[in-house]
Amino acid sequence: MTLSLSGQKVLVYGLAKSGVAALRLLRHHGAQVTALDARTEEALGDVGREVKALGASLVTGPTPPGLLASQDLVVVSPGVPLSLPEFETARKAGVAIWGEVELAARLLTDVPLFGITGTNGKSTTTALTGELFIRGGRRTFVGGNLGRPFSEAAMAPKDWDALVVELSSFQLEGIRTLRPRGAAILNLTPDHLDRYATHADYGAAKARIFQNQQGLTAQPGQNPQAGDFGVVNADDADVMGLARTAKVPVYGFSMTGKPVVDAPKLAGLAIAEEGGFRLDFLGEHYRLTNRALRGAHNAQNAMAAALLARLGGVAADAVQAGLDSYPGLPHRMESVRVLDGVEWVNDSKATNVDSVLVALRAFKGDLWLIAGGKGKGAPYAPMVDAGRGKVKGVLTIGQDADTIAKAYAGQAPVLACGTLDAAVKKAREVAKAGDTVLLSPACASYDQFKNFEDRGDTFKRLVGAL
Repeated sequence: MTLSLSGQKVLVYGLAKSGVAALRLLRHHGAQVTALDARTEEALGDVGREVKALGASLVTGPTPPGLLASQDLVVVSPGVPLSLPEFETARKAGVAIWGEVELAARLLTDVPLFGITGTNGKSTTTALTGELFIRGGRRTFVGGNLGRPFSEAAMAPKDWDALVVELSSFQLEGIRTLRPRGAAILNLTPDHLDRYATHADYGAAKARIFQNQQGLTAQPGQNPQAGDFGVVNADDADVMGLARTAKVPVYGFSMTGKPVVDAPKLAGLAIAEEGGFRLDFLGEHYRLTNRALRGAHNAQNAMAAALLARLGGVAADAVQAGLDSYPGLPHRMESVRVLDGVEWVNDSKATNVDSVLVALRAFKGDLWLIAGGKGKGAPYAPMVDAGRGKVKGVLTIGQDADTIAKAYAGQAPVLACGTLDAAVKKAREVAKAGDTVLLSPACASYDQFKNFEDRGDTFKRLVGAL
């Protein structure tokens, strides 16, 4: 059934990137749109001007009484909690409350959707899955919580053969009918406990990715999309618990080949092996030699992506081609260049200690670690322990340089550099063929850079100039 928005009174709550994309989509379909944001019109700047240019009304500051209840529909940006009292008042008045991804999904019912959620690895797995579908000849939209808002896909539904969408727990709270052909939960660790009362509540939000999936027979009046499936981390007990809620075949991926629990019964398994992984239910083997997919965490991401692609109809040779060609996401263990036998790696996205631990585990050794910036108060001892025997020296930068130096005292040589420019120059002097220079700061960037992207781009520029 085609969603009709023409003439409907719709309020967009929150004007971050996805809210603005939803507003454009609604106006494209002829809705009468009111945009609401807590920021002042001055603070909104160009966004506020675009709202008016699109012919929408703009309301700033606190929500006026009765505004939501007077609408036909309210579309909520993912950063806005759906537990706010004004939403409950609107629901009681019969107003539908949707997340931005739900709006887009209702306009894209004829295109198969592959959704990916989890605490970590969502962006890499989403981008990689998109690469596999593209290699398979599908016109593929890649976005959602990653990069492009999902509403952008709905502006031109006929342009796409597949939708590969990263879905956060916040976005999944706002779905009603969104139905993935393939739904993946990568892992589950405590997160966003400022929004969820318990870890179980956070997990329940993630499990909503399974709620609208169907088996081989579609229900009357719904898009006849047969054979929905789930993909889960079989090494994660919490994820396996969530998989029990799925009503469709569930496939697992595992580093050991021995799922942590045996319920639910898995329809098939991807299993890591030396140099790659295999799909046991298809008898297929895939190699992982791409530098952008090094490390155990990326082996898990690759297995999840391969399951989504193969079960979604992508040919095996296209999957292998995509695994080989995937360029990686910027600033996430991004191989910048190899110069005189030294590899330079940009992991500027590692703004906390846990992220650095992932990077350190991905390398066998001979590392020169560039670390520092605006610290977050977490101890650096776990980094020191994880890098023992691997880190040849630490080049410190930024505000927390002294604290990092104290943590490494007696454990590894520390070279105080102060700035990223100085660190790159010093690393060029000390690194020998076979070494890796790894920018993995464990800190925020705001003491010396606009954001982690600016820091990573600066690193790439400096390395490129060597």
